[in-house]
Amino acid sequence: MQRRALFLTVPMAWLAGCGFKLRGSQSYGFKSLAVLPNPGGAVAAELRRAVGAEVRVLDATTPMTEAQLVLDIIDEQREKVAVGVSSAGQVREFNLRIRVRYKLRTPQDVELLHATELVLQRGFSFNESAVLAKEAEEALLYKDMQADIVQQLLRRLAAVKLP
Repeated sequence: MQRRALFLTVPMAWLAGCGFKLRGSQSYGFKSLAVLPNPGGAVAAELRRAVGAEVRVLDATTPMTEAQLVLDIIDEQREKVAVGVSSAGQVREFNLRIRVRYKLRTPQDVELLHATELVLQRGFSFNESAVLAKEAEEALLYKDMQADIVQQLLRRLAAVKLP
């Protein structure tokens, strides 16, 4: 019994000593945010849902002057590029990419972050005999990359300090 307690406490003490802690909710230096364009693409929609309760995300009917910050999603692209082919010329591997260009500004057009691009890519193999399964895998990979981009945007928003 004492050995079991020792085996459990040593890893926990090591994790506590290295500074590890679970990520809590983000804290932001602003209370209202406008995400443009409204409604926008999939990243904008997921970002609106993920911001949390402490920040009010303005809807399309609310005047822009009520926002403390404006996040302009300039461009959102999904790309699928063939990177591997068989000897018969059939595609065997794809790279999937999501590119999101954005900028952060105040409602008075003072830029806090100039136009910045986030790019994520994932590779996946393709097989003609399992087309439906590979389409589902592709959709899942895109959704995962989209969630990663939203988390990166949230971390960048949490680092912003208003002038």
